[in-house]
Amino acid sequence: MSYLNFTSQYDNNPALNLDAYNSVAVKGVKSIVDTLQSKNFSTIAFELYPGVNKARFIEQVVRPLNFDHIIDVETALKDEQTIANMLNRFITNDRVFGYMAPFTIDDFYDHQKLDELSSIVKQAKGSIAVIGFGATLLSCENTVYVNLSRWEIHKRYRRGMPNFFDNNHGNDVLQKFKRGYFIEWRVADKLKKRIMPQSDFIIDGNDESSLKMVDQTTYNNILDMFSSRPFRLVPYFDPGVWGGQWMKEVCRLDKSSDNYAWSFDGVPEENSIGVLINDIRFEFPAVDVVYFRPSQLLGERVHGRFGTEFPIRFDLLDTMEGGNLSLQVHPLTEYIQEKFGMRYTQDESYYILDAKTDEGAIYLGVKEAIDEKAFIEDLKKASNGKALFPAEKYINKFPVKKHDHISIPAGTIHCSAVNTMVLEISATPYIFTFKLWDWGRLGLDGLPRPIHLEHGLASIQFDRDTKWVKRELINPFKKVNDTETITGLHERQFIETRRVQFDEAVTITTHGSVNMANLVDGEAAVIESVDGSFEPYEIHYAETFIIPAHVSSVMIRPKHPKRSCTIIKAHVR
Repeated sequence: MSYLNFTSQYDNNPALNLDAYNSVAVKGVKSIVDTLQSKNFSTIAFELYPGVNKARFIEQVVRPLNFDHIIDVETALKDEQTIANMLNRFITNDRVFGYMAPFTIDDFYDHQKLDELSSIVKQAKGSIAVIGFGATLLSCENTVYVNLSRWEIHKRYRRGMPNFFDNNHGNDVLQKFKRGYFIEWRVADKLKKRIMPQSDFIIDGNDESSLKMVDQTTYNNILDMFSSRPFRLVPYFDPGVWGGQWMKEVCRLDKSSDNYAWSFDGVPEENSIGVLINDIRFEFPAVDVVYFRPSQLLGERVHGRFGTEFPIRFDLLDTMEGGNLSLQVHPLTEYIQEKFGMRYTQDESYYILDAKTDEGAIYLGVKEAIDEKAFIEDLKKASNGKALFPAEKYINKFPVKKHDHISIPAGTIHCSAVNTMVLEISATPYIFTFKLWDWGRLGLDGLPRPIHLEHGLASIQFDRDTKWVKRELINPFKKVNDTETITGLHERQFIETRRVQFDEAVTITTHGSVNMANLVDGEAAVIESVDGSFEPYEIHYAETFIIPAHVSSVMIRPKHPKRSCTIIKAHVR
């Protein structure tokens, strides 16, 4: 089945070109070693983001530098049992959810052992390399930071890599991801914020077979570029038990794969940014732009409210020729604060990118005057494998078509049905989905997909019934002018979404906030600067892109004359 009447131009590997003037950018172990040797550093701390293969990095880079002494800082870690006891409360017994941990890197080290290593560094004669996650706890004259993106870490988990603070090679990926999300990455990013701006060099560690390195000045130039002009994140795609066929064609993916369920094309905490310097392609964590250029990227108002967190998320959910998503609900703000230590919750919406005629649908809200006790009892029976859950007895099922927009404030039971292509627009705490019913399926790993009835039943708002949902959540459109329409979201949600339809150049403003957007109709469009501060930037159908708040307004036009285009964009209101 074909979903397009034109040839897709979707770019799977977007990258911005950085002017190579005065840039230090090298590729390959030999070039990295040669560059570092030319600096004649006497002591270097190689700070590794958790997930970097330390043993391999030592053999690739550190030993060829011929240091007189190589010190592994991780020998000063607290013992495994002490760390386990420290983490137990935050890990929990749940397969998916933990509690946001308050730790810093210092909490994981035995300070007596650190002092002993520090004395060795001070007294040793000759050149010294300190390496590991926490290497900068020992004082060195220079620092090389080895960076790694979350999606690459996730892939390494799948290949058997354990978490840093555990020896859990055999655990399933969800449990590993949980430890990363709630503990490791929080600790590592606190350290990154402190150390990276002082580092002499930053290494792109995503491809172990082809390491690349830039100096601090070049990295600052990268951050400046990505915070002052439109850009895309490097997307990634994943199959799922309900996955569909739409993204194979539209996003130009492997036709031999069974399906693709998700596209993460707008999650800076997970995605990379791509940059080309001297024809060398680098990928760095997109979240670095948030951490080190927050005001320019987010805007003063948004930075003041969210700190160094990117508050908006776009992703694609493909059920075309697939299956229903799991029936689910997200926690209210007070619940996510109390149970998981998060500051705000996962309000979201479904923008319908495509739907099979007469078949596209969503489940949304409960039906009028349902028997809540019977509803709960039927869910419990289903979760215990004693019966199938009669979803349509209790939950509204509404038909949807392309360009419908459905608000889903937290607490509203929902899911996308088969043959519906969704652009999900949401707040960023993106793992807090409480599955209530998964249509009796197993995951791709052969294990039952996690169901969270206790959390889910505590979150469902039963007053969000048929009348309320129709009135409050389905296509709450408000026309601004001939080209722009406010499409929501609900008053409980901090995100405002606007649809812009145009067949010639129009000006759009960022409203003092970072904007995330997607070209939801049309082959291609061109974004142009109103003041000449950046080169024209081309986007294609279904691509998500970001406009930093620093760019107060842009011009956007169809690439092809007389062919109309539509974007949906979101900002913090």
